Amino acid sequence: MKSTINQTPGDHSLAASVRFERLLPGPIERVWQYITDPALRGQWLARGTGDPHAGGVIQLEFHNTQLSGKEEAVPEKYREHAADGVGFTATVLRCEPPRLLSHTWGGPDGPLSEVTFELTPAGDDVKLVLTHTKAADPDELLSVSAGWHIHLAVLLAKLEGTEQPRFWDTLMRLEIEYSARLAAG
Repeated sequence: MKSTINQTPGDHSLAASVRFERLLPGPIERVWQYITDPALRGQWLARGTGDPHAGGVIQLEFHNTQLSGKEEAVPEKYREHAADGVGFTATVLRCEPPRLLSHTWGGPDGPLSEVTFELTPAGDDVKLVLTHTKAADPDELLSVSAGWHIHLAVLLAKLEGTEQPRFWDTLMRLEIEYSARLAAG
């Protein structure tokens, strides 16, 4: 079941949303640290600062070119935005350590969506439910669906101590797959 759930595509049953379930090696406090500690978060998602309490601010600085540990060409469509440190400031909406973190998502030039991480102990593992809601349009929904899928795969590899997937190659494959899934409705 563990390998199946960790490969399952995001669920788009709610409008303008994607929901992922993953089973990660615990304990819950360790997974919580990877979500909230800027140094650990930077190993799978984004560096920056962190102030994880309701009303706090989290700075997310993406360094995707460094996530796979392998030399990869940045796809043309991402070259303009692939510079290390590109990101945004998120506002924490809810924080209930070590089980729930919810914050805004997006830059100052567009509408904000929301991301929620929910953690539940599952024996020696931790069930992570990540929900990204209020996507502004189908392009954003496609982007965050493929993006979260690869970022969660990197997180899983970090927690398991296994080889990480190639970031850009995997992202591009996932964008094609999610595009087809979203088009099929």
